[in-house]
Amino acid sequence: MKRSESLARLGEDYDVLVIGGGATGLGVAVDSASRGYKTILVEARDFAHGTSSRSTKLVHGGVRYLAQWNVCLVREALAERGRLVHNAPHLVHELRFLVPSYSWWYKPFYGLGLTMYDVLAGSLGLTPTRFVSTQTARELIPTIREEHLRGGVLYSDAQFNDTRLAISLARTAEEYGAVLLNYARVTALLKHGRKLAGAVIADVESGAEHTVRARCVVNATGVYSDVIRHLDDPAAPPIIAVSQGIHLVLDQSHLPGETAIMVPSTDDGRVFFCIPWQGRTLVGTTDTPVREASAEPVPVEGEVEFVLKHAGLYLAQQPTDADVLAVFTGLRPLVKGSTEKTSALSRDHTLLSSRSGLITITGGKWTTYRRMAEAAVNVISSVADLPRRACVTGDLRLHGAEGTDPRWRELGATPAEIASYEERYPGGLHPRLPSYSRAMAAFVIENEMPVKLEDVLSRRLRALVLDCAAAVEIAPQVAELMAKLQGRDEGWVKREVEEFGRLADRYRLAAA
Repeated sequence: MKRSESLARLGEDYDVLVIGGGATGLGVAVDSASRGYKTILVEARDFAHGTSSRSTKLVHGGVRYLAQWNVCLVREALAERGRLVHNAPHLVHELRFLVPSYSWWYKPFYGLGLTMYDVLAGSLGLTPTRFVSTQTARELIPTIREEHLRGGVLYSDAQFNDTRLAISLARTAEEYGAVLLNYARVTALLKHGRKLAGAVIADVESGAEHTVRARCVVNATGVYSDVIRHLDDPAAPPIIAVSQGIHLVLDQSHLPGETAIMVPSTDDGRVFFCIPWQGRTLVGTTDTPVREASAEPVPVEGEVEFVLKHAGLYLAQQPTDADVLAVFTGLRPLVKGSTEKTSALSRDHTLLSSRSGLITITGGKWTTYRRMAEAAVNVISSVADLPRRACVTGDLRLHGAEGTDPRWRELGATPAEIASYEERYPGGLHPRLPSYSRAMAAFVIENEMPVKLEDVLSRRLRALVLDCAAAVEIAPQVAELMAKLQGRDEGWVKREVEEFGRLADRYRLAAA
């Protein structure tokens, strides 16, 4: 992907303009382009900058929704989980979860529910659920709290790298002819009579404005959905309730095996996870209502303590502030309901079409992004009077799915690309980030459209969320490499390193 090439194509006419470069918008772009519709996607910041890069890294059916008897949502999510395992095997893999039992009724109760989980998955299911003894539970998770442990239930869901899946979707959409542009903010919507006809786009890099004409406009901006809806109709009632959840990143020693812990119900009624991910232990999450969306949210009072406390209830060693390598916070675009408790609001998606033809798709979760996109594009063909074409994404393998060198698997590079970059850019980046190399940094800089240093260190590579301090230490060398490959000057390097340092402060525990 080359940003200059995307900028050069802004003056063309399109069938579909997608606003928003998170999971939902990228999914719509892939679905629309693969049906043969001429598609452009614009994102005000970077691809997956917000909610879509701050998930629990799970592709799952949603055990909590089964407890709420939302069987339809669970069945749909389990089907999409199976499709993602097949369509993106380089990014999505099965993960075993232990539901530990510390009461006599836990095993039969959750064993029955999780067996139903398997049944709902049908032919797209993973390894079946089974009961395990106390000894087996200890072997699977050597660091589990053993006092009163009575074994547990072992079941399967799937795990992924959210930002890498976002980039894979972007590259897949481009392969089908879509134009994608990050750091391109919508400042106004264009209308022909009463119907939408496109948008005015401001290039955040240069400040230049461009007019993009399209037969249909899709609002896939998540927590900012109401902002775009109000550009279309200032009187439109708000529909988004914003909730935030935090995750803490700990050293792998807290959960050294390959099995995760799932706690079905915490003090506030949420599911809680301790998960092995990318050589680290990920724990969370919370559900806290917030008044408005922030580009870089931070934990509010009590959230960090809540997560550390609950991690300590199930791990033999109580994690402390000193164990936290990074903290990240994500916002959920929940659709307003009759309750003020955000954990009770639906995680199902909502699809709206305004009088002018603006299609808003919001809610949902990463697991169901493909199904959300299919529903949106089905409506697009009617609103824009486009030729009716069937969705093809159910079995569409995503960019990089064919696999490469295991160390580069998530980047989707070809063997020839890997050899070339490793020859030209030898060496690692940091001993605490052994999965990443200078060659990988150079590859993403030249092929994945990063504009800022944080795009590389936070999203193309996950350095910022895996070890905040290590990311800050390698920032100068990565900025220098980025400047060399993109023709930036030393002033740019200095500004980016300073800005990244300020951003990193928000990922340190002190920010809470």
